[in-house]
Amino acid sequence: MLTTLIITIFHYYKIVKKFIYTKIFRKHYYRVGSCKCCGECCKHIYVKHGKKVIDSEKTFRKLQFLHRFYTYLEVIGKDETGLIFSCTMQDPVTKMCKIHKHRPGICRRYPQEELFMMGGSLSDGCGYKLEPIIKFEEVLSNLIKKS
Repeated sequence: MLTTLIITIFHYYKIVKKFIYTKIFRKHYYRVGSCKCCGECCKHIYVKHGKKVIDSEKTFRKLQFLHRFYTYLEVIGKDETGLIFSCTMQDPVTKMCKIHKHRPGICRRYPQEELFMMGGSLSDGCGYKLEPIIKFEEVLSNLIKKS
């Protein structure tokens, strides 16, 4: 009886969690796993300000005066998506963050699903994965029921 109760509670927990993520937070993926401290996420970064990826050095220089986070970045390239940055707070030898306890929000929330929406991907050695909240089979099943 206790086992059945625990299974029922867990079942409803998953339903509520899914509802909160998809309907309230409007997310499509769960972030699972943990950081392996490889440092690859600090080397090839696109940064959004507002709803737009930073795509000009002039805009970037203005932002450096407004927000401390932007002073940690250096431009290493540019492509059709926007400017590509590298973080100067990564120790080149240990690959560890020099300001880890006080790191910016973008670093604390890595990886975000926007990474995939912009065509990006996680590095091969990354310990994180983004898993779909609603599995493909469930989407397909719902479409078949509607038709």
